[in-house]
Amino acid sequence: MTSHAATIDHHHDPSTSTGIPHKKLLMWAFLASDCMFFGTLISTHLIYRLHPPAGSIRPVDVFDIQLTSFSTFILLMSSLMMALAVNAIQKGNVKSCRWSLLTTMFFGSIFLGCQVFEFNNFVIEKHMTISNSLLGSTFFTLTGTHGCHVAIGVLWLGLMYVRSFKPVNAEGQRLWSTTLLHIAALFGSFLLSMKVVLGLVWSLQGFNGHSMATFMSTEFAAIAGALVCIGASFWLGRSRVPVDFNEHHAIDVESMGLYWHFVDIVWIVIFTAVYLLEYL
Repeated sequence: MTSHAATIDHHHDPSTSTGIPHKKLLMWAFLASDCMFFGTLISTHLIYRLHPPAGSIRPVDVFDIQLTSFSTFILLMSSLMMALAVNAIQKGNVKSCRWSLLTTMFFGSIFLGCQVFEFNNFVIEKHMTISNSLLGSTFFTLTGTHGCHVAIGVLWLGLMYVRSFKPVNAEGQRLWSTTLLHIAALFGSFLLSMKVVLGLVWSLQGFNGHSMATFMSTEFAAIAGALVCIGASFWLGRSRVPVDFNEHHAIDVESMGLYWHFVDIVWIVIFTAVYLLEYL
């Protein structure tokens, strides 16, 4: 039996009465509960939008539909990369799986960066906060909760990426130290890069008093730190020995893929119900 055939067998796991692996069944149960949770938040926002208080903020005066459309497209592309990661690990192609995971993380980070920019613009420029309007309360609660889910997904993707470098035979203490360094370098590069990009965008737009001179003076340490973290990530990511990560771990990547696809589907519903309906 080929290795690819072995990866198909786990879809009919004889160890469970349903024929579904325990990890996947647990993920489906969690997503079912999360679906009801998001359904409640979306319904609450729509109900309040039917009867807005007098003098309340008009969403079309606040929303930037172009920016949100761009971030939505980016999140949809991340689902494609997540599917490619699952397909790669099912075939035992670890290198391709790693690059797909990294790209999914990259797209997820772009989405989060767009959301941070949007929230900052709403609060400072549009003066809409979670406490001064009903629209702000329902909007920030709903989209902020979804943003937390995306952030958790990016964290999970990063941990899975670092996990793919675990050697077959490694000393316990040395493995832990190398793994922690890899995690710190990976997330440091993403977070610092996001900070630099947001600072650059605000500077180019003159947002909140920012200028290019201010950007260079305040973000120099972040730029240097991002470059160091990126270099360390590539250095720690060099595979020198056989790794304990192959098609037998496909179920772990699949479970993560289910979560990521769910987050993307929820955002499509949010984008339609919260943003697009306001322009009809």
